[in-house]
Amino acid sequence: QVQLVESGGGLVQAGGSLRLSCAASGVILRFNAQGWYRQAPGKQRELVAMITSGDTTNYADSVKGRFTISRDNAKSMVFLQMNSLKPEDTAVYYCNADITTLGASRRNVWGQGTQVTVSS
Repeated sequence: QVQLVESGGGLVQAGGSLRLSCAASGVILRFNAQGWYRQAPGKQRELVAMITSGDTTNYADSVKGRFTISRDNAKSMVFLQMNSLKPEDTAVYYCNADITTLGASRRNVWGQGTQVTVSS
């Protein structure tokens, strides 16, 4: 069974930085895409950043120029470097992966989430 575990969340002052990590475990043939989403209280979950198997990246307009997504294929990990954090970045951040299993089935997997709180 494939699992994603996030780490690196916490409390930071506005203007500060955090680096989120997401480690995948289980038998995975291929990561088709990996991404980070977030959900603030009372709001819908939204895409923050995504990286494809071809290393194409996509960012929400609100984080462009401040956040950077990257991955380490050898370690089955994906990262989100968050700089110049703002109070409006406060949310639970979720790791997501679109994977192909050894049985050639395609699955979408979510982590349990990590809290990021930015104080003003």
